[in-house]
Amino acid sequence: MSVAATVAGTPVQVSEVDAREAVLRGAPQVAALPRPGTSEGRQLRRWLTQLVVTERVIEREAAALGVSVTASTPTEDDLLPDATARLEIGSIAAAALADPLARALFARVTGDAVVSDDAVADYHARNPRRFAGLVTTGGWRIAAPQPELAEVRDRIRSHLLGAARRRAFRRWLDERRAALVWLAPGYEHPGDPRQPDNTHKH
Repeated sequence: MSVAATVAGTPVQVSEVDAREAVLRGAPQVAALPRPGTSEGRQLRRWLTQLVVTERVIEREAAALGVSVTASTPTEDDLLPDATARLEIGSIAAAALADPLARALFARVTGDAVVSDDAVADYHARNPRRFAGLVTTGGWRIAAPQPELAEVRDRIRSHLLGAARRRAFRRWLDERRAALVWLAPGYEHPGDPRQPDNTHKH
């Protein structure tokens, strides 16, 4: 059998990538997908390969750390509350976090992230109206007055802590994939500038 990748020496068969692609192409949104065999179609297969190896890395690392899903495992909305959060962490990690085991691992490896009081105050100074909200006056909804730091301190800390944890998880996951994953030619990361279908330029 043909191998698309290995994770800690364990093969990921091309047939597994084929199966993932078949599920996508069997969905109602198939018209949004690139045609098979095109440059974009090969990039889709590379993305799917990245997702499969990421799931394998997560399973392996969760087992090594004794992580399991519990009642306190965060929800997907807890970790990825909006589109910005998904962009911050990247599409592969965001897709992997649909799995409760990945979210439990996220909680374990990012549990020591902290945000200092200075960082909170600095954020508020740079974004004084970020959490101002809206008020109704004379039938109109308008921006509320600029809040004092004390009024929004907890919201800012939560916002910054979420971002810090996503950065920490992304870095940790990148390091573990670099240590554990080998990708076969044709199954490189979609953003790898050495592969011929990468069209991203700066």
